Amino acid sequence: MSAINITKENFQKEVMESGQPVLLDFWASWCGPCRMVAPVVEEIAQERTDIKVGKVNVDEQPELASRFQVMSIPTLVVIKDGKVANQAVGARPKSQILSLL
Repeated sequence: MSAINITKENFQKEVMESGQPVLLDFWASWCGPCRMVAPVVEEIAQERTDIKVGKVNVDEQPELASRFQVMSIPTLVVIKDGKVANQAVGARPKSQILSLL
């Protein structure tokens, strides 16, 4: 499955009420490191059926970025059972992203 575009409208249903852990990628189109991480995040979304992967555009969803205190992007947040289980800031290799899960 490919990554889902997460907005404040679908956040509750797709993330908080998800029966699976959710990997959220906070990003922006102008962010170079975000563009480096994007294909890796998409690859994880394709390979891992046991998790849900969502992308949050911080320019379009400032409320969500604020809720998770995102100060730098890319920021990756793992949510399990409606709570933040892990968080990392900055571009990372696939192995480090997977270790967050």
